[in-house]
Amino acid sequence: MYRVLLADPIEESGRRMFEEAGAEVYELGEDERERLPELLPDFDALVVRSRTKVTAELLRSGRRLKVVGRAGIGVDNVDIQAATELGILVVNAPTANMISATEHTFALLLALARNVAAANASVKAEQWNRKQFLGTELQGKTLGIVGFGRIGQAVAARALVFDMQVVAFDPFLDPAVAKRLGVDLMALDELLPLADFVTLHTPLTEQTRNLIDREHIALMKPGARLINCGRGGVVDEAALLEALESGHLAGAALDVFAEEPPADWSLVQHPRVVVTPHIGAQTREAQERVATDTVRMVLGALEGSLAVTAVNLPFGAPGQTDVKYLGLAQQLARLASSLLPGPLVSLQVDLWGIDQALHEPVTVAAIKGAFAPALGDAVNFVNAARVAQGRGVDVVHAAHQRPTGYAHLIGVTVRGESSEVRLEGTLFSEDDPRVVGFGAYRLEFRPSGRLLVMQNRDVPGVVGRLGTLLGEAGVNIAEIHLAREPGGDDAVAVLRLDQAPPNAVLDRIRALDEVHDVQLVDLGER
Repeated sequence: MYRVLLADPIEESGRRMFEEAGAEVYELGEDERERLPELLPDFDALVVRSRTKVTAELLRSGRRLKVVGRAGIGVDNVDIQAATELGILVVNAPTANMISATEHTFALLLALARNVAAANASVKAEQWNRKQFLGTELQGKTLGIVGFGRIGQAVAARALVFDMQVVAFDPFLDPAVAKRLGVDLMALDELLPLADFVTLHTPLTEQTRNLIDREHIALMKPGARLINCGRGGVVDEAALLEALESGHLAGAALDVFAEEPPADWSLVQHPRVVVTPHIGAQTREAQERVATDTVRMVLGALEGSLAVTAVNLPFGAPGQTDVKYLGLAQQLARLASSLLPGPLVSLQVDLWGIDQALHEPVTVAAIKGAFAPALGDAVNFVNAARVAQGRGVDVVHAAHQRPTGYAHLIGVTVRGESSEVRLEGTLFSEDDPRVVGFGAYRLEFRPSGRLLVMQNRDVPGVVGRLGTLLGEAGVNIAEIHLAREPGGDDAVAVLRLDQAPPNAVLDRIRALDEVHDVQLVDLGER
């Protein structure tokens, strides 16, 4: 049973999902917040919203912590680097509030264009000053979108319906994607002088902090308006206030701030500023999706699924068949590493017919498998590359074109100080992993279960004596696979066993004159 700590409240539907999956859920009480580092060691998962700060110190206190679920899009309050180093997966719900944030952007855009907030306040004060609230139409105006991800693209689609011209800035987007949506992608310095309205939809990173600074605000068209429903801190708020007071900008609409609530209310109280208290995701529908999406990701991560929206997974979520290739690479490396005498020095992954997008995930999977015999669950897909780097293990991967007899083939070579083990494997029918090469030997077996690997001289009677010793010990042989060294005098046998033979039996097998080496490896998944 998994234990989940809810440090911040989520919708009841999310809590029910945890309980229906058999997880034990504990919700942190308000009077327990100071004790969070003390409580966390007993939990497998931590779920937070924006209030709880998940620091490196807090993460280190989570002795059995496997995953942090951030119920929402931003992960500013989670130390991603520390989580990665500790092998803790960080998942979120990146699309759950997309519609709500998009619609709130348009709510503020229209409110700003038509002076809705000020007019509302005026009428409620029993005033009727129609001429004071002369607005502007959206039709024919240019909307500049800074950050053209899912929300930026959704805003663009709605702006086009309003007959606006749309331009966008996003240094990480393929211009062809924007072009298909009828949007021109351009540099930020080109966009700002063109736009009548600028809306921000970028994450807050060291690169985007104060992205819209004094110099960039100066580039904006005189009389332009700025909308920020993205992340606080992307705008230099002091510079924005100066531009509003000087009249360079006609107005601003803000849902997010660098500090929430603001310590200085000068910008909020400016008469040409429309503000809301970070409510872009505050709809019933969004809150429901945030809860259920986050819970689904946390449960998937706890169960070992890679089909999760992980912030710190070193590759994107693979497809179902792709996961099988990752599993194959992991088992090949785990078996090879188990058979290697002495510590691991280097790991080589060779790929034939494997899609380029899978090269890095397959390599990470092989690293994870190679360290599993020594580190167990302490190494995972999140921290595998860092573990290899920290232990000085060289990792290389190479793609090859020459035919192998298989449409897809993965080779894993582990090397120690004076020896190496090489295995090759493929998938049969896209879901049946097989080893098809063991060093120079051509033999086929599934890399799973309890395997006895024997290397011996190729003389009559060896396999018979092996079978007799196992039979006398009550060990049943489920499968046996044999191969002879091409042009040589040695052979290898791989046996799948239903029971683990006692150490005394293994010693008797090793004592046979014809036997070079015998090792028992348990790969699980019997």
